[in-house]
Amino acid sequence: MNILDKIVARKREEVEQAKASVSVKQLESAAYFDRKPYLFEDFLLSETRSGIIAEFKRKSPSKGIINGSVSVAEVTSAYASAGASALSVLTDTDFFGGSFKDLAEARTANEIPILRKDFIIDEYQVIESKAMGADIILLIAAILTPDEIENFAELAKSLGLNVLLEVHNMEELQRSITPDLDAIGVNNRNLADFSVNIETSFELVDQIPDEFLKISESAISNPDTINELADAGFDGFLIGEHFMKTEDPGAAMREFVSKLK
Repeated sequence: MNILDKIVARKREEVEQAKASVSVKQLESAAYFDRKPYLFEDFLLSETRSGIIAEFKRKSPSKGIINGSVSVAEVTSAYASAGASALSVLTDTDFFGGSFKDLAEARTANEIPILRKDFIIDEYQVIESKAMGADIILLIAAILTPDEIENFAELAKSLGLNVLLEVHNMEELQRSITPDLDAIGVNNRNLADFSVNIETSFELVDQIPDEFLKISESAISNPDTINELADAGFDGFLIGEHFMKTEDPGAAMREFVSKLK
């Protein structure tokens, strides 16, 4: 069993526990449930923003603790001030050190879209995402069937949420496209062994239909790489560890953005 299998197995346990403690009706009565989510495209393509989806991530299975001392509100606000088009907030606790509280704090502090970064395997989590104030959900092709992707995306759109599909190779891309997606992200990190290869993005960009926003995720640590990815056709760029591993992630992002063309 690889790390992704372990994460999904644990996630199934978590979802069943959540269903037993908080009903869908309770989720639908949450303060944020009636909030209209921000439109991802408006921010990602804005000329006043960088196209960067800046991530708040305390730890990962491959790196351990990345940064355990910073405030989610302070970091995400600094990201937004530095030109982030959206924020990515980890809500998985066991493997990434995140929480629903982190996303709630980021939501309170910011007025740009927030991606709930987690492993969604059940419709309950889509509703849960709306209740916690997320604007975008992540659907990972590697852990979902085509039917699940279609059903989860359709539910998300009915709730006003934006949908980012994550793929790692051509097979996942070809079997996973459905009309209710807003964006398709190419993850340059192999979730089975956590190795990274930026060439994955360049190989797949032209295979993504132009009606979807195109996102390159992970393994981005140089402004020149973003310039090259943009030239290749990508609209957005998800960056996590490069900023979070510094003492001041917001300052690191400001310096990074200043070097973009």
